[in-house]
Amino acid sequence: MRIVVDYDLCQGHAACEGEAPDVFSVSKKGELTVLDPTPTEAQRAAVELAVKYCPTHALHIEED
Repeated sequence: MRIVVDYDLCQGHAACEGEAPDVFSVSKKGELTVLDPTPTEAQRAAVELAVKYCPTHALHIEED
């Protein structure tokens, strides 16, 4: 699994960080950093929720 971000769509709402704080970090300026672009299967449920709840649909998962 690999996380892909469309930074043109991301507005820094931090919903992803709320769902998967070990994988995503959003700065006070609203800039997203993917801490782990290839998270483990143990993190899959949290990452899927982060993708689901992204209000701008800036995130998606690509399977390896």
